[in-house]
Amino acid sequence: MNRPENDGWESYRAEIEAAERKVAGEIQPGARAMVVAILVFVLLVSLILPHTGGARGVDVLAGDDVAIRAGIALPSRIFSWLALVFGVGFSMLALLTRRWALAWVALAGCGLASALGMLAVWSRQTAFGHPGPGIGLILGWITVILLTFHWARVVWTRTAVQLAAEEQRRREASERQSRTLLEEVDRREHGEQTPPPVEPTDGAS
Repeated sequence: MNRPENDGWESYRAEIEAAERKVAGEIQPGARAMVVAILVFVLLVSLILPHTGGARGVDVLAGDDVAIRAGIALPSRIFSWLALVFGVGFSMLALLTRRWALAWVALAGCGLASALGMLAVWSRQTAFGHPGPGIGLILGWITVILLTFHWARVVWTRTAVQLAAEEQRRREASERQSRTLLEEVDRREHGEQTPPPVEPTDGAS
């Protein structure tokens, strides 16, 4: 007799859990969204500033004659591409879509770019006969480090919320199961049993 009511409750609970999973897959950067957006803009500006000598960031990306004459090494090119793809591309995608997975990708890419940025600056400082690191390279490296920090805070906050929500769901499920078992035991103790099925008769006396 309670089957329709139980079906309605199960459907309602399934909708709630689906909404919780959707929210758990999103990020809420809050005020950090503006900070990240500003850092992305600064990173774009760094690509049009000199990275070394007369070679700008766009020249390093393209690997044109200007970059070749400035003796651009592989670490600088890799750093510039990582900064563009992850620091600009995935950072903007994560901000626009608010997807937690994209924020993770932006964090990992920016972290890798930070390490390559240090190597790029070091390679320019030790390049014999070539100019040292320019303002664009140093500015881009610092900006990528700051992006890594802010994405790490956003991802860690979201991860902590997810873990808390999952723990709460497990606790509620355990409590519901315990209540169901207690109710079943209570019914048995009070002699409440399911009545046996009635066998059909043919009407004969």
